[in-house]
Amino acid sequence: MSVTLKQLASSLGLSPTTVSRALNGFPEVNAATRKRVQDAAERANYRPNTRARSLATGRAMAIGHVIPVSTSHEIVNPIFSDFVAGAGETYSRAGYEMILRVVPDEDEARAYQDLVARGAVDGMMVHGPRLKDTRVELLADLGIPFVIHGRTSEVNRPHSWLDINNQRSFRRATQFLTDLGHRRIALINGLETLDFAIRRRRGYLDALAAAGIAMDPALMRQAEMTEPYGYRVVSDMMQLPDPPTAFLSSSMIVAYGIRRALSELGCGLGRDVSVITHDDDLSYLPNDGDIPMFTATKSSVREAGRRAAALLLRLVEAPQSGPLTELMETDLVVGASTGLAPGQSAGS
Repeated sequence: MSVTLKQLASSLGLSPTTVSRALNGFPEVNAATRKRVQDAAERANYRPNTRARSLATGRAMAIGHVIPVSTSHEIVNPIFSDFVAGAGETYSRAGYEMILRVVPDEDEARAYQDLVARGAVDGMMVHGPRLKDTRVELLADLGIPFVIHGRTSEVNRPHSWLDINNQRSFRRATQFLTDLGHRRIALINGLETLDFAIRRRRGYLDALAAAGIAMDPALMRQAEMTEPYGYRVVSDMMQLPDPPTAFLSSSMIVAYGIRRALSELGCGLGRDVSVITHDDDLSYLPNDGDIPMFTATKSSVREAGRRAAALLLRLVEAPQSGPLTELMETDLVVGASTGLAPGQSAGS
């Protein structure tokens, strides 16, 4: 037998409003109370009555995600999958459904307009923001609450977003390598039409400049982040007259390609060549153990999904609370893939 929100609140000695806010991830409910409510809801098999809430609030009780066909491969990308899994946890606890719409590129704007016009969704989650993303103006003009996973640097209109501190993260990673004596450090980046990749390049260049190292365009690449991409770039760069002694990778997926290429070349990871990667803490590509395989800038993309969804539900419940923003920091986890630059000795 299921329980109602009112019954759940009564059993906990809390108000229904507090219980609702805890289940929706509102930050004004402290972490201990939120966990207590979520645990009690799970034990009681509490499920929000979506139909009743929809009738009472006039909401669709659904959140939309629109994916253009040209990037539809992202649906099977573990980074996208983990983010959506995290967001889905938050939606489900709050009684919201997720609507995923895959459309031709030229129909992307029309898809947003259609979902809003039909009242099919109460909010939109926006993926893969570009440097100047026109979706901000579109969604703001439509009057629908939305949150961007990432940032769009060249849009001045206020909007809500959740991002990791990509620039600081890659500045710190590059500095870690320069402190180990590396002077030839390559950046294997994501597509630099996307905001996160631009910020990562800035962090890399900042650290090189601080160490007095001139930028070398031959050591900078950008492309879709796949394992073969990492493999090809390293295979090419290691043939340079003055090859890199270290690589900075924007993705764990790319890092596996880097490792494969170095292995074929007979280079010891962390001994002959150092590698630092960004690690989204993916379910299917864990970088764990007493000594992780890779030194990495680590931040859970699943947790980002949970937090971004909580921000969006806050906007849905209280539109006047926006814009809401959150900047997550990364942890630098030292693994087996980094060491002193060739010719350097400890203490030198």
